[in-house]
Amino acid sequence: MTFIHRLSLALAALFLSGCDQPAPLVLDQQLYIWQRQWTPAHALALRQSRGDFSSVRVLALQAFPGAGWSRARIDPAMLKADGRPLVAVIRLDGQLKSLNQDDVIAQIQHVLGDWQAQGLAPVGVEIDHDAGSARLPAYRTFLARLRQTLPTTLQLSITALPAWLDSPELTELLQTVDSSVLQVHAVSDPRQGLFDAGQARRWAKRWGAVTTRPFYLALPAYGVALLTQETGAPVVESEVPIDRGGERRELLADPQTVAGLVADLRAEPPEHLAGLIWFRLPLTGDRRVWSLTTLGAVARGDSLDSRLAVHVDEQDGLYDIRLVNQGNLDSPWPQRLTLAVGACDGVDALAGYTLQQTPGLLTFTRIQEGRLAAGAQRAIGWARCTKIDQGGFNVYP
Repeated sequence: MTFIHRLSLALAALFLSGCDQPAPLVLDQQLYIWQRQWTPAHALALRQSRGDFSSVRVLALQAFPGAGWSRARIDPAMLKADGRPLVAVIRLDGQLKSLNQDDVIAQIQHVLGDWQAQGLAPVGVEIDHDAGSARLPAYRTFLARLRQTLPTTLQLSITALPAWLDSPELTELLQTVDSSVLQVHAVSDPRQGLFDAGQARRWAKRWGAVTTRPFYLALPAYGVALLTQETGAPVVESEVPIDRGGERRELLADPQTVAGLVADLRAEPPEHLAGLIWFRLPLTGDRRVWSLTTLGAVARGDSLDSRLAVHVDEQDGLYDIRLVNQGNLDSPWPQRLTLAVGACDGVDALAGYTLQQTPGLLTFTRIQEGRLAAGAQRAIGWARCTKIDQGGFNVYP
């Protein structure tokens, strides 16, 4: 056998062994819509998200301890125009002392009836109840009863907590629903961070070994602020502003960290993993959420990159100076940036930066935190100069 013949056989064997490798799992991608009041911004966000996300899970109804029931003010016309499969989410606060089963079921039936009267046809109901492990037997009884009252055409799912993995009641509980959504973000104390990719991976693997039915992972695409108090734990501020002064510590799930977990899940999926559900749909003006550009890139598995540049617009010697994010990854405002200029007789920085002028150079220095969404731009200052070198800039993270 000649060397060339042996080499050909070796290459053929390598090629065939490569063909036997399993293809990465195609994960279904869905979105939570969690705003309690819909605005015109929802229309654009829905339209722009349709290419990457198959279904929407919409907050429909909430029960709070002491405050009672509250409905989300959805826009049925927007949901009808969107046309994607729709799941109604019922949030039952984990601090409720007990569930009045008759009342909860009546409220769910009422909201479903109202949605149907408005032309909506949900394909499922999700119950979001952060019950403690000791209350899982009573929760299972409620779910079994709810399943009997819902039409057989509606899928029943639940949001689930990793803490339940240590409960002997979990296996039987999961038999009462069609699927579960394991929440792996901000599950204990936000002060410890919103997300731990390694811990989320371990929880997902354990969950897949316990359930015999499809499950999803709820992943974070958002941030919160922690408001310090003189006593007690910090107050958590998320999509709804809290009318209170004081220092705010911003926490944000890191897109690159979450993207790493998604890549791992595709390469080595836990048993029964059906897909990912992202919290939450990004709206224009929501500063504590990833941009839809970044969220879509993470969901698709694209390479992430924030390419910051400085653009200037000139009119009669007056230059407007803007920071532009040309990449697909949201970026913190840079710590410092410099711009080569000619002689200037007037310069100033805008909110968030200070400006130092030296011969031939403008230096902008960040004095507060902020983020620039992928594809967005932000004015940072102006200058009246004989010239500004459009390409003569440096950005320092």
